Amino acid sequence: MDRSKLPQHIAIIMDGNGRWAKGLGKLRVFGHKNGVTAVREVLEGAIEIGVKHLTLYAFSSENWNRPKAEVKALMELLINSLNKELPTFQENGVRLKAIGTLSHLPQDCQKTLANVIELTQHNTTCVLTLALSYGSRNEIIETTKKLATQVAKGEIAVEDIDEKMFADNLQTAGTPDPDLMIRTSGEYRISNFLLWQLAYTELWFTPKLWPDFTRQDLFEAILDYQQRERRFGKISEQL
Repeated sequence: MDRSKLPQHIAIIMDGNGRWAKGLGKLRVFGHKNGVTAVREVLEGAIEIGVKHLTLYAFSSENWNRPKAEVKALMELLINSLNKELPTFQENGVRLKAIGTLSHLPQDCQKTLANVIELTQHNTTCVLTLALSYGSRNEIIETTKKLATQVAKGEIAVEDIDEKMFADNLQTAGTPDPDLMIRTSGEYRISNFLLWQLAYTELWFTPKLWPDFTRQDLFEAILDYQQRERRFGKISEQL
């Protein structure tokens, strides 16, 4: 692996927990619990090789439509995992951030999340961003409303709005766009995840279900990424 060509930011759609559990004759929540182990594996792998930003699609805005028992179990798992992993975050210099409509999360989830975010805010080794109750179309709409309100108040002119200003008003402001996006479970969809931010991202798909994903799979994705030529509209000879 060429350490000089590492992706600065990796985004992951963690898919397949339910199917993994079903294949073992277990309830879906069993898959979600084992998915936490894969999160730890990938985070440790990212830190090991020097990836600075990792964004995980943990709970989409559409996931609220799942059975209430499963949603409740996922929220409890989020709280327990954050409390359990906090010492590891501190030991390894992991800063936690979150994007999404966080106000839709249960109060105890919001409280735990805010606490871990505050306690890790000065860590600098790796930024772990959880997308929770997140939907990219909603993020884009809310950003548009924010800028439209500023125009209506005379704070900015329509002509002032460009790609940088729009990006600076997204929830991911201050975080570089992903260089590499990974999706597990054999699905080939973006699923309303970081639509603006993924404009020039390299995509990598694997049939592995999320609980089976390891740091070696992460490294395989990065090695594949390093073989690609990122031209951003240019031709090879210009690079």
